[in-house]
Amino acid sequence: MLAWNLLADLLTLLAVALVLGALCERLRQSAIIGYLLAGGLLGPHAFGVVGSGDMVVLLAELGVALLLFSIGLEVSWTRLRACGRAALLGGAMQVVLTAGIGATIAWILGLEGRQAVLVGAALALSSTASVLRLLQARAELDTQHGRHALGVLLVQDVAVVPLVLIVSSMQSEGSFGEFALSLAKEFGLTALMVGGFFILFTVVIPRMLDLTTTLRNRELPVLLALVTGLGSALLAHQLGVSPAIGAFVAGLLLAGSPYSILIRADVSAVRTVFMTLFFSSIGMLADPAWAMAHTLPILGAVVLLILTKIGVLWGILRLFAVPSQHALATGVALAQAGEFALVLLGVGSDLVSHDLFMLLTSATIVTLLLTPSLVFLAGRVAGARVSVGDAAEAGTAGGNHAVVVGFGPAGQGLVESLVSAGLRVKVIDLNPKLVDAARSKGIEASVGDATHPDVLEHASVASCCLVGVTLPDDRVAVSISRQVKSLASSVPVVARGRYHMHLDRLRDTGAEVVDEEWTVGEELGRRALDLLELASP
Repeated sequence: MLAWNLLADLLTLLAVALVLGALCERLRQSAIIGYLLAGGLLGPHAFGVVGSGDMVVLLAELGVALLLFSIGLEVSWTRLRACGRAALLGGAMQVVLTAGIGATIAWILGLEGRQAVLVGAALALSSTASVLRLLQARAELDTQHGRHALGVLLVQDVAVVPLVLIVSSMQSEGSFGEFALSLAKEFGLTALMVGGFFILFTVVIPRMLDLTTTLRNRELPVLLALVTGLGSALLAHQLGVSPAIGAFVAGLLLAGSPYSILIRADVSAVRTVFMTLFFSSIGMLADPAWAMAHTLPILGAVVLLILTKIGVLWGILRLFAVPSQHALATGVALAQAGEFALVLLGVGSDLVSHDLFMLLTSATIVTLLLTPSLVFLAGRVAGARVSVGDAAEAGTAGGNHAVVVGFGPAGQGLVESLVSAGLRVKVIDLNPKLVDAARSKGIEASVGDATHPDVLEHASVASCCLVGVTLPDDRVAVSISRQVKSLASSVPVVARGRYHMHLDRLRDTGAEVVDEEWTVGEELGRRALDLLELASP
């Protein structure tokens, strides 16, 4: 009976989240706002339809682990280096400076030292899940402020590991020496876990993924991702380390693998369910009655947080000669507290009183609700005029790179032509050997299934100048062309049509189609005439 009650709670929560999320998207707001509102309305402090039972909390914690696992997959060292010095060093300085300012203000307001450190650490981090999703929706991830925001967010994600370890260590009572010993133990266990993960992810898993049967059966990468993400969280829990850190480290190490894009795309559907539960569980923490009674402190904390983060990021990026307009836009986009703040508050919940926990949680929720408006305002400050939702409809063709799906003989011929014309090319292929072949020629390539929008977004399809689909399967070509046009309708697509009978479906997607049978027929005719001319006296 308990299991059916839990299923009813989850179904109700997901159904309301679906309705409110869709409504928010229709109003050109982030669906995450709908998820937060769903949790708030159904939670124990409002209508009480869904209780805050242990199983719901457990599923939300699993959602955090899987969310951090997928975020870790984004933080490859290559991608970090590509963000540039301003974003990386600036991001590190932002975390330290914002945490220091937050802790100092909290200490001045009368909080004890460990509580002040927790407040500063939690509020130094922004929302990777919300901001990146909104920047992608607005096709602003490749703008100057979008690239700087991405770099800062990636650095913040990496900073979560030491911050969680520090907060965990602070919960032990005792002298500074005992705190240092506890911190050393946390770092030691984490280092042991990282070493084990490194061997697993660089030796064992790549060999598993290289198996032909693994690549042919698309269910296996999904199972592998779930086992890896949730298994790493469980192992971290058994070692006494935060499960969220275990999942994040696992994703971080897998990010260096050529299979990271494939895994992230395959697990995206499952991640969506857990992410919805996570943000809904955050909404369930909201207590409207408490918030109404403490409106001024909450608003004060929100305003102070937003102004501090904008000012810190603007000042730091200006030190790296980033134009003031784009430095300000980056600060505005990252002015909220993020999901990691709630992770840190959860880890250090024993350090703070109920009122302080509710204040910080309420302020975080308010800033998450404001995030779509902050990202929109950042785009206006930076001079971007694309409104939310319009990017997907209009596209932003005209970039300096082309995307080619498939690196077989046809794909290699297309890539060679594009490179000779001076274009930068990104290749997507499911075959690791073909990906290695492309990389050996100096072509940027990744293992992935281009029928997944996540894979196409990772290749920056929305800002490319051309997409070439060279795969022989007409159904797959149709699916990819439709995905490209849904992400950026004005980006031109040239596609290989292997069989004449399927060309109309491919043309209906808006692609320019090369009729392989007709082209082969023309070439056969030309060769035949050449032979006849040679054979004539």
